[in-house]
Amino acid sequence: MKALPFLVFALCLAAGCSKGGFSKRGSGDSGTLRYALPDNPTTLDPGRVQDTETMDVLQNVFEGLVGYDENNRVLPVLAEKWTVENGGRTYVFTLKAASFHDGGQVTADDVRWTLERNVAEDFQSPIARDYLSDIEGVAEYSAGKAARISGIEVVDDRVLKLTLDKPKPYFLGKLTYPCAFVLSRKSAGREEFKDVRQAVGTGPYRFEEYLPGQSVTLAAFPDYHRGAPRLKRIVRPILKDPSTRLSKFKSGELEYVSLPRQDLAAVHADPSLKSRLQFLPRPTFFYIGANPRQYAPFKDRRVRRAMAMAIDRQKLADEILGEVPAACGIVPPGVPGHREGARCLPYDPEAAKRELAAAGYPGGKGLPPLTITIRDQAVDFRLGAEAIASDLQKNLNWPVKVRTMEFRSLFEARNAKKLPCYHGNWSADYLDPQNFLSMILSGEGSLNFDSYSNPEFDRLCALADIEQDEPKRLKLYAQAEDIALQDAARTPVYYGRDAILVSPRVSNLKLNLFGLMPHRTTEVGSPPTTSARRAAVALRSSRG
Repeated sequence: MKALPFLVFALCLAAGCSKGGFSKRGSGDSGTLRYALPDNPTTLDPGRVQDTETMDVLQNVFEGLVGYDENNRVLPVLAEKWTVENGGRTYVFTLKAASFHDGGQVTADDVRWTLERNVAEDFQSPIARDYLSDIEGVAEYSAGKAARISGIEVVDDRVLKLTLDKPKPYFLGKLTYPCAFVLSRKSAGREEFKDVRQAVGTGPYRFEEYLPGQSVTLAAFPDYHRGAPRLKRIVRPILKDPSTRLSKFKSGELEYVSLPRQDLAAVHADPSLKSRLQFLPRPTFFYIGANPRQYAPFKDRRVRRAMAMAIDRQKLADEILGEVPAACGIVPPGVPGHREGARCLPYDPEAAKRELAAAGYPGGKGLPPLTITIRDQAVDFRLGAEAIASDLQKNLNWPVKVRTMEFRSLFEARNAKKLPCYHGNWSADYLDPQNFLSMILSGEGSLNFDSYSNPEFDRLCALADIEQDEPKRLKLYAQAEDIALQDAARTPVYYGRDAILVSPRVSNLKLNLFGLMPHRTTEVGSPPTTSARRAAVALRSSRG
């Protein structure tokens, strides 16, 4: 796991490392952190969230039994401890004494109610049943055949027992996903949250205000069970235009900004901005999805292979986007099982032409027009999709165009498997290859958005999912990944590498492989002195 860049960066942020000049905001509150959202949150409900931007908001408001720490390990959050019994099938959690924002105490029955709410058929979560289906009885409950999930037992107010259908080595990682965040029964209902007053959690912040198209504001929760957060407030202005976000960072109106690739040249040319620029590897792969149910030629494996071999991934990564690693696999760096030598299809236009001709489309003749869909206001996706469309037209004479779709609408269309082709990304929800292989490509699962089907792939994943010997498990997943790559189930294009700017006013910002962690320790104030920075680094280093 390539975590060293995060350790170095975390030490720098803990000390608020200031390298050179920077425009200090003179009007903001020292206790307020401001960083933009590129669009409205897709939901206020952790039972339905799928995108990373919205998750970053919700993780400050809600929590689950467990979560990832700075070293990418699963540790207790609302759980005080747990034991694993019954050959790996049963997890017994002891809960902490924690309270919701509305004053209620968290109990084991709240956890049970939350999980049952989120997997219920009438709640229509696009993800909860997939992430919680390892618990025995979820399928029966979701189908309305049982009044309770049989694998959830409330022993008493502070003890909860979860029993799985089979031992699953990755199960605790799944419980870090938002659909397992615990909700307040007093404030939440059985339907998706439409108002911040329903969105009550146990996190370090509570919702103060949400103005669609304008901003989301979170206020500190002083009774937080891990100690009151150091910020008073988090303000997330909704700014769709990347140039506006960068301008507001330069003027000191934002303390943090994530950059599209088109802005990097200007940042490198500005000494004060360049000194703040950091790159964060993320366990994400960006890909092209090909759905045979919506575009008939994709039913033929050779057409999908032709598409994969006609895309110049290296040029896209190095020249079109810049400073991102080209992808050759589905499992990205940072996730156990990532391989530099995965059997991806190479860029080979001549081989692509032969595949296409063998499928009955010589020189692209007879191929119906293809549309690649991307989310609106996403510059990097637009640049990538346009480069891919150009490669397909140039190398295969394939009539391709690019269209944009509003953020939430795109997710809904993708979930319903209505998109013939799209340029998307999948980021790790938990650090296990199961999240990138079994979860999104097996059989007819609801997260298999492209309807990929290969019995041998499914067989290997099913074996790997329950294998307790880690080397054997990773070998099985590697074999499955090679099959999916040769089938061009999804065409990898590049891996995640975020470019960010952080104000010198910010200190004690915590990150891990998933990006920003909840802002329990984050502070905003004046840039620290040199001696303070050295002391902070020494303190963090002494803790390992």
